Amino acid sequence: MGNDFKSLYEIRFSGSKEYRRKVWGILVSDWFSRYIPKDASVLDLGCGYGEFINQIQARRRYAMDLNPDSTRFIESDVQMFEQDCSTRWPLPDDHLDLVLASNFFEHLPSKSNLEATLREAWRCLRPGGRIIALGPNIKYVDGAYWDFWDHHLPLTDSSMAEGFQLTGYQIEQKVARFLPFTILNGPDYPLIFLRAYLRLPFVWPVFGHQYLVVAKK
Repeated sequence: MGNDFKSLYEIRFSGSKEYRRKVWGILVSDWFSRYIPKDASVLDLGCGYGEFINQIQARRRYAMDLNPDSTRFIESDVQMFEQDCSTRWPLPDDHLDLVLASNFFEHLPSKSNLEATLREAWRCLRPGGRIIALGPNIKYVDGAYWDFWDHHLPLTDSSMAEGFQLTGYQIEQKVARFLPFTILNGPDYPLIFLRAYLRLPFVWPVFGHQYLVVAKK
């Protein structure tokens, strides 16, 4: 399975790694950094090539992915877990301040795997810790959702929020339309557009096709 992921993501992202890194640099500095105190312990769930976890400042940084290639790209002080996220994580209870899952949950094979993953995140998060889910909203992307070989779970902002509530979380923020669907898989738009977009939430309902849900333990 790991080698399959390696081949698939090399096909999908081979020509865009540097652009994706720059996009995530802006997403971190202009949006996600508000959730990351410098003394935090953070897990990047489905870390890919480390575009998020490599660019944050945190006391402890962790990454999890089944792609064996991920280890080559994450920084040396990021602890990597190459495992199925729905099995027990090698972390103690109440240890993490933040779990980020960006464009990841739709790749899980079943709702049972997703529920098990959310319960593991709950166990490892400190009271008051957050989990952030970002992904394509099936309500707005229509058939394009299935253009990716490894998309299995069709999710919306509401179903994601309900899954969090089912596993004990409180919803802190729910945005049905946050980022454009193709921001990381489309043309290399000038990055100044992304910085402006994040500061203009009134345009999100026009261009946004990905949900954002922030939940707290």
